[in-house]
Amino acid sequence: MDFFAFQWHITDDCDQRCKHCYIFSEDNTKPLITMSYNDIIHVFNNCIRMCKKVNRTPYFTITGGDPLLHPDFWKIMKLFKDNSIRFGILGNPFHLNNEICKKLHDYGCEFYQLSIDGLKDTHDYFRKDGSFDITLDKIACLKNANIHANIMTTVSKTNINEIPEIIDKIVEYEADLFSFARYCPTSLEKSVQMSPNEYHDLLDVCWERFEKYKDSNTHFNLKDHLWTLFLYEKGIFEIPSDLDDDVIYDGCNCGNSHITILPTGNVYACRRMESKVGNALFEELYDIFFSEKMDKYRQYEKFEKCSKCELLRFCRGCPAVSYGTTHNMYSADPQCWKKV
Repeated sequence: MDFFAFQWHITDDCDQRCKHCYIFSEDNTKPLITMSYNDIIHVFNNCIRMCKKVNRTPYFTITGGDPLLHPDFWKIMKLFKDNSIRFGILGNPFHLNNEICKKLHDYGCEFYQLSIDGLKDTHDYFRKDGSFDITLDKIACLKNANIHANIMTTVSKTNINEIPEIIDKIVEYEADLFSFARYCPTSLEKSVQMSPNEYHDLLDVCWERFEKYKDSNTHFNLKDHLWTLFLYEKGIFEIPSDLDDDVIYDGCNCGNSHITILPTGNVYACRRMESKVGNALFEELYDIFFSEKMDKYRQYEKFEKCSKCELLRFCRGCPAVSYGTTHNMYSADPQCWKKV
């Protein structure tokens, strides 16, 4: 089944002001936008029309802010259930309890992603006091309701040395899935940037942990595309011999099978970088996706380093991290250690 993924930010409203949040990192006085229910219906139907035209099955990740704070949240859940549309949620732990989790499951929520961005002191520094313990406590709450409890970590130089112990903790609490992605700088900042060797060493240590816990109840998702390079160099990933030269097989889904929709209706090729390509309230998503603006994210020959690499169609690192570092998404991934 071929999916098309929509990451839909239905509200900016949130209980936290995380230091690496895309909404608040630049301007903590910005107005908080919440998409009205009528606009929710309009955008929802727009997404469904697009998927019918491209013969893809829609899959939604509902987020914010904290989506549970949307005033019409349960009406939105009913909209998805009534149309038999699959979805998961990225949110905070603070409003979860046994009753809410059971209700989410009844409406069809397949997973709920929580964040752990360091051990207790570091995580609470990034988010707010008490967040670490509450997040761990809610893993069981979600699992008891038969919702996959997923844990995501944003990695930077600030917390890189804590990742192995985070993995230990996640396995101890039996989260269903663990993954991490790199922090995308928002102001050309350098202090939190990891060197290529530092990041490679992290992957090496994490891989040892993943092998150690391969029979645990936690699945490890190799979300960062530089995992492909890591496994290629270890001989675990091999480039198939019978490839179509015109096909992108893996790597960043920007411009391929994913878009982000914000509470304003603005459509981004990727939420992790400035990449507005249209507005779902005033344009057809099908037209946006096949527009010249979106083509910019499919011009793989422009990638300064990746275009020279045999892994171009499988990796491409993270263009958003490249953009955050240089304001040029085609520049070399700052953590890629490969010589080309």
